[in-house]
Amino acid sequence: MNNQNLIIFNFRSLYIILKELEEHLDFHILESLSIQNLDDKTKNLKNYLIITQKKMKDINNQFILNNIPIRISILMEKINIQLLKLQFNEKSEFRIAQYKIDLNSRELIAEKNILKLTEKETNIIIYLSQSNNPVSVDQLQFDVWGYRSKLETHTVETHIYRLRKKILKKFNDKNFISSHKNGYKIN
Repeated sequence: MNNQNLIIFNFRSLYIILKELEEHLDFHILESLSIQNLDDKTKNLKNYLIITQKKMKDINNQFILNNIPIRISILMEKINIQLLKLQFNEKSEFRIAQYKIDLNSRELIAEKNILKLTEKETNIIIYLSQSNNPVSVDQLQFDVWGYRSKLETHTVETHIYRLRKKILKKFNDKNFISSHKNGYKIN
């Protein structure tokens, strides 16, 4: 069994059926009978889908099951599709401070502002954000560009300069990527 969780909200009969089948399923079955209990359960879960009969306001990852009766094989197919969509969306999003990067569309997002990024800009931001220390130009050349020699090139500096300029113009953030004597760092 993996770490996917299926929360059945206020739907006791479905919970009983799926709980019986749980050992044959690829997800853990949980039940919730109140919004408070649902909030408590989802607070510590990362990968979950909530099955409910009615749409709930301000609740994420819902799958509304209102066309019943339904064949169990069709229900399992729909649940698996929903879980795959959630996994895809989760893996396509990368958070850095107040920003979010959508890896699929290559966009840097803060509040309602969206900045289109090139593939290289996206790779630079992700690489820098995963380092606790400043990253040298040589290290960026090696890991992001794949340069294997000590060629004298200003490719990294040029990309960083242009990326900073775009971020400043769109988000008015002049400190997103900072320069240090050892290289660059995302703040």
